[in-house]
Amino acid sequence: MNTSNNTILITGGASGIGLELTKQLSLLSNTIIITGRNQAKLDDVKKQIPKVHTIQSDVTDTQSIEALFNIISKDFPDLNVLINNAGIMRTINLHETTDSLTDITQEIDTNLNGPIRMVKQFLPHLKTRKNAAIMNVTSGLAFVPLPTAPVYSATKAGLHFFTLSLRVQLSKTNIKVFELAPPATQTHLLNQFDKEDMKEVKIMKVQAMVSAAIKGMKNDQYEIRPGQSNQLKIMSRLAPGFTLGQLSKPVERMLCNLKH
Repeated sequence: MNTSNNTILITGGASGIGLELTKQLSLLSNTIIITGRNQAKLDDVKKQIPKVHTIQSDVTDTQSIEALFNIISKDFPDLNVLINNAGIMRTINLHETTDSLTDITQEIDTNLNGPIRMVKQFLPHLKTRKNAAIMNVTSGLAFVPLPTAPVYSATKAGLHFFTLSLRVQLSKTNIKVFELAPPATQTHLLNQFDKEDMKEVKIMKVQAMVSAAIKGMKNDQYEIRPGQSNQLKIMSRLAPGFTLGQLSKPVERMLCNLKH
């Protein structure tokens, strides 16, 4: 696809991968609209990149999505690219008794329900554009789970399969469907992990990861797996038990912390 002169909507565009996508895609003569729940973070991005458009919106709220669509339809009718990037990641010990039934599914609401609802809301509009694209940001953990982040892993696997299905259903339309499956990337999401657990992980710089993502889009590489994500997919097929075992090592420390 042409990665220049588009009108692009990025959810969760005020930090991490979303912010870097905003920075790099802005340099390619695109009109960028970003959303997020935190108005202060959106304002900060606006100061950094004045030409970026910001709209406070929450992908977990259906009314917020509908309101966002009404704004976009009116103010940015040329929108032709949707990037579903908003996401949260938590380590969760399922032995803990303090998490409520509502709290335990936070990641499902943001990481899985959010993109599905965004696609459903914006699909009719995107079908009217001559050249359009949807990119869903999943994870290398869509192919093999990280047991210390069980709900996050489940949401990314679910979004991976939704994306595969979406691509098939839209195969006769003008919409290209991309999946970006980042490896462990140098963003705030990694702050919660124990340094011991990250010793053997090759953390990719966010600038390099996003650069690979944009290159993949330009080359019509529909499943973009930068860095160790590609290895995870291959190993999940060749040696699934071994791969899961490697990612299960931090569980022992998690259980030990619970005992103490």
